[in-house]
Amino acid sequence: MAAVAHQPQVDTNSSKIGTSPVGKPAGKGAQLVAASDCGSCHREGEKLIGPAYRDVAKKYPETPANIAMLSQHIINGGAGHWGDIAMTPHPGLSESDAKEMVRYVLSLK
Repeated sequence: MAAVAHQPQVDTNSSKIGTSPVGKPAGKGAQLVAASDCGSCHREGEKLIGPAYRDVAKKYPETPANIAMLSQHIINGGAGHWGDIAMTPHPGLSESDAKEMVRYVLSLK
């Protein structure tokens, strides 16, 4: 009888395919985004509930004013910038971490 190699089990549930990043994201902002609940509403290149990160990057130049404004939207939540659905607030997120996340998103042009 031939030996059979055991392969690790892969979760092929279609609701999970493509929702987890492969490998460790580069940079603090990318790591913060990957570790957060942002993926519940956003994707890098396609609109989900909220806008795609690349669409945000196209709309807002990477200026200190935009970084400050967008980081406050992450912390305080908001609505009206991308439609009627409100963005969930993240009051436990520090301003410095929110700014790192914004810098990452705005780098995705």
